[in-house]
Amino acid sequence: MGRRNLVPSLRPEVSIRREHQMYLHSPSGQAQRNNPAPVFWRDPALPFVESRRACHSRACYRPHHHPTFSIGAVDCGTSVFTGAADGPIALHAGTLVFVPATRVHACNPTPGTAWSYQMLHLDTAWLAAIRQEYTGTAPTKAESIRIVANRASHLRFCRLNALLFSNAPPHDKEAALIEFIGDCDAEQGLRIETPSIPSHLAEQIRPALDCLLATPSTHIALDELAYLTGMSRYQVIRAFRTVTGMTPHAWQMNQRVNLARERIRGGDGFSDLAYHLGFSDQAHFQRVFKAHVGTTPGRFRS
Repeated sequence: MGRRNLVPSLRPEVSIRREHQMYLHSPSGQAQRNNPAPVFWRDPALPFVESRRACHSRACYRPHHHPTFSIGAVDCGTSVFTGAADGPIALHAGTLVFVPATRVHACNPTPGTAWSYQMLHLDTAWLAAIRQEYTGTAPTKAESIRIVANRASHLRFCRLNALLFSNAPPHDKEAALIEFIGDCDAEQGLRIETPSIPSHLAEQIRPALDCLLATPSTHIALDELAYLTGMSRYQVIRAFRTVTGMTPHAWQMNQRVNLARERIRGGDGFSDLAYHLGFSDQAHFQRVFKAHVGTTPGRFRS
């Protein structure tokens, strides 16, 4: 299927490019421009949020999902978003993408080009508590992916992320983050709804998912997953794709990478991680991690 352009009238504007250029000419921006690898921000005082920046990057991601709520911003160049049922979507500078936890997706530069982007990852329990504070109600249905092409919102996101990367006090950062979330929850845009999944199918593959969750380091043969679900191997693969958006093997690799991210933050060594998460060796772990996260484990830790 062909790619879709998201609201062509909202392509990059002068102020978006100017703000991006201002960052690139700052000391941190110049350092990053010379090294397109992403840079990460974390703060033990704010354990519910993580941020990254990447400038002029050509790194690509496999389709993946996070246990966190993600907000991405396209700063420069164009990107191809995959995760919509009816085909890829072309994203231009000034676009924000809001991706709920567990939704399979990927954002990659247009083939043969580089792009600059930013990404926030928010703990889902923290986000749910914040939203319940100002709405007074708990969510009643699965949240859709939202793609918002709004110049003012993008610039506000850039200012928020610049604040997170700064030496400002943690309480100022948390206040700005809460305000941004509350305001952007009302933003309209292109919505990509959660695929409709037959409840009986989700229930039928539950034993296989539980097995993979309980034993992330163990290779579970397709035969065993078929036995656990009472399906043929073909049916298991198709059911996994319908329910999770991935094959069983891809889902398990994604789960291992999510666990690795968490344990790297906790200080675990790479060789121990590779062994305990079931990778054949440290080189295998490095390759799979980079394919999902867009950078090496060492860069992610730093």
